[in-house]
Amino acid sequence: MTRLNTFSLFIFISIPHFFTGNGEQVTHRETLEIVTDGGGGALPSPPPEDEYCPPPLPPPCPPPPPPPCPEPMSPPPPPPPVPSPSPPPKRPHPPPPPSDGFESPQLKLVYPVIQEFKKLIVDDPHRITKTWKGKKICRDYKGFKCDMRPDIKQLALAGVKFNNFNFCGPNLTITRFLSRLPDLVFFHANSNNFTGSIPTNLDKLKYFYELDLSNNKFSGKFPNEVLKANKLLFLDLRFNAFEGTVNPEVFNLNLDLLFINNNNFIQTLPDNLGKTTALYLTLANNKFVGGIPPSIGQASNTLLEVLFLNNQLTGCLPYQIGLLKKATVFDVGFNMLHGPIPHSFQCLEKMELLNLAGNKFNGVVPEAVCSLPKLMNFTLSYNYFTQVGPQCRKLIKNGVLDVRMNCILDLPKQRTAAECASFFTKTHSCPNERSLNYVPCKGGLSAGAQIKSLDIQSPASAPELAQAPRRGTYGALSPH
Repeated sequence: MTRLNTFSLFIFISIPHFFTGNGEQVTHRETLEIVTDGGGGALPSPPPEDEYCPPPLPPPCPPPPPPPCPEPMSPPPPPPPVPSPSPPPKRPHPPPPPSDGFESPQLKLVYPVIQEFKKLIVDDPHRITKTWKGKKICRDYKGFKCDMRPDIKQLALAGVKFNNFNFCGPNLTITRFLSRLPDLVFFHANSNNFTGSIPTNLDKLKYFYELDLSNNKFSGKFPNEVLKANKLLFLDLRFNAFEGTVNPEVFNLNLDLLFINNNNFIQTLPDNLGKTTALYLTLANNKFVGGIPPSIGQASNTLLEVLFLNNQLTGCLPYQIGLLKKATVFDVGFNMLHGPIPHSFQCLEKMELLNLAGNKFNGVVPEAVCSLPKLMNFTLSYNYFTQVGPQCRKLIKNGVLDVRMNCILDLPKQRTAAECASFFTKTHSCPNERSLNYVPCKGGLSAGAQIKSLDIQSPASAPELAQAPRRGTYGALSPH
């Protein structure tokens, strides 16, 4: 008998399903264990013949397992945000060139310009140029003003102030001087002896705001070169010998102050006069002719003081003057204007000094004008007014209103009867007389211009007129 190795075999046989008589399913699972042991042991005896024992069925092949479901893939995470590139570091201003003992590189640039200009001055009565030596311009040089230039943080020459230095020389000009001071903010040279022309490239001075050439020896036509200095706020050309016409474009500049008085300008006032932004406007002591243009009312939000005195203006006053709601000084004294005072003047609520003296005005002095709340000086002398009411007489008594040399019969110091009669034998009409009764601040016509007879009071003594306050524009009537 062949010797067999000992092994144990476990066979699990699945028995087919059976059903009971009532149809219920029965599942029977048997476990057979065959133990085969070698080493002389007897084999198990066969089963009895009468017992049927079917051979064991081979185990069924199980179906292959389904492939495992792959785990759902989550979407890939978004890529990390790309960091925005950091701005490049600001480039520092290039280091200034060595100043070689000067207070800044900018001042080193203007040093030769000053020294060249110095050679043009032959007469220096105040010995100003004696200080123009060395490299410390801001510290030592009289007439020069320094300040910090904001964009480059350097000390620079910001201003020239030669007022009343009385510099003199046969070739004393500013042509090669002013425009070569690149950081200049203001140039004030009142009361010297400058001649010649004005630089043509003032537009290259990026900080230039003030130009005062008053009381010098400039002559010829209006200096159109100043129109290129389009940042100017202050333009003073008074007390020179300019002549001819004024370029109307000067009234389009964005100025705060415009003084062109005491020259020889001869022309009618330009129609764009009212476009000026000037707070202070002085055209006095020239030879302007014609009327005051109605456009003056367009300056209602800016104009504070205006002087037309001592020209050759004619015609009637336009009612648009009453639109100057901010004006404190209005002076048309000593021209050849005529007609009544427009009733719109009662809208000049901030008016302090009103001068209409030395013209040919006539008629009744409006009571509403005499009632202006801030009126301190109202001058109507040397005209042809005929009547004043109670409020105006109060101003006469208080020395505010001057009506000397008119045709007011019951007041002293009036014109002779013959002078008044001669004047009234001629016609003195205005082209649009109805507009003279218009009161813009009340939106209608004045209720009436005539004074009732009961308003005429007994003669009152007229004291000497109080001295007019010296205001900004009146200061311009002095050369210094």
